[in-house]
Amino acid sequence: MYSLIEFIRETYQTNKFIPLHAPTFPGNEQTYVAETIESTFVSSVGRFVNEFERKIEDFTKSPKAVATSSGTSALHTALYMAGVKSGDLVITQALTFVATCNTLYHMGAEPVFVDVSTRSLGLSPIAVQAYLEEYAVVDELGLCTHKETGQIIKAIMPMHTFGHPVELDELKLICQQWNLILIEDAAESLGSFYKNKHTGTLGEFAALSFNGNKIITTGGGGILLANDIVNGDRAKHITTTAKVSHPYEFYHDEAGFNYRMPNLNAALGCAQMESLPLFIEQKRALAKHYQTFFEKSDLEFVTEPDYATSNYWLNAVICPDLRYRNEILKATNDAGVMTRPVWQLMHRLPMFKDAMRGPLTNSELIESHLINLPSFPTNLESTYA
Repeated sequence: MYSLIEFIRETYQTNKFIPLHAPTFPGNEQTYVAETIESTFVSSVGRFVNEFERKIEDFTKSPKAVATSSGTSALHTALYMAGVKSGDLVITQALTFVATCNTLYHMGAEPVFVDVSTRSLGLSPIAVQAYLEEYAVVDELGLCTHKETGQIIKAIMPMHTFGHPVELDELKLICQQWNLILIEDAAESLGSFYKNKHTGTLGEFAALSFNGNKIITTGGGGILLANDIVNGDRAKHITTTAKVSHPYEFYHDEAGFNYRMPNLNAALGCAQMESLPLFIEQKRALAKHYQTFFEKSDLEFVTEPDYATSNYWLNAVICPDLRYRNEILKATNDAGVMTRPVWQLMHRLPMFKDAMRGPLTNSELIESHLINLPSFPTNLESTYA
């Protein structure tokens, strides 16, 4: 345990407090942000917003990226664009950050919690298929409905946990079989690839996050990815209060959202995108560094699935048991090295305690055994291509 603390301190070359994650600003961040201030275009109108969207499109190869004020607002817009309505059900994972489910709650929709795969830590296609076969039917209108309640099951929403891509091909096949929409919660996975395709580009819609702890940050912000330009253009319209362009009149043709990313944030994002390849290289090198350290340990380092290339947003280890996990959490945090357990499973929270769910065996195992380790980029030489 204390060798782990020493290892992390040696890795980061400091005796000061070591956080779980922290942003770094090695490039043009101050220059671009200062430019927005000098221009006075600090809100949602300004050149950096459109430029940031183009940079994300170029990097992910997504047909359309729409910059939003947060990852949660991007996910809300994705669900809205997918036609999720009050009373609908969306299959997702209980092992996730609460924002995944908060969006459903505030739309009046309900999560259905299905187990994750130990291979990816994300939604298990096997568990999803088993749940649907037991509880769902496709009716004469082609709608996937819950046998017991009659509610429409509208979508499947996996999250790429800690940046590790889920098994997307298998989930897409399930969506085709059951007439469901695939929405990727890609908040943590900028720079992660599934079979050489960027996460967020295989579903109908996806959401990325640029919170201060993500691989790049805009301070606060997100991106909606759409798999076609028409849907992307409409998403951009409704996130800009659905205002119809006019030299001076204010006319809005539907009830929209005030979700557009401010130019100030986008300027920071544009500078961060210039360093993204370096950040990915450094984080993958750090993951390899951890993996080597844990090879002769009782702890199992979480590695990327064999079909994927992960950004290793947060590094993680699986402990032998709950007691071992708790001892490491206390010792490291007492020593000023931040480690964290994974989130409490969503059905343990008061607002989701009555949500429908299948067996959550893997989710419960991971919840009681997993620890996240400090994961911000370092200057380690990359040996992990």
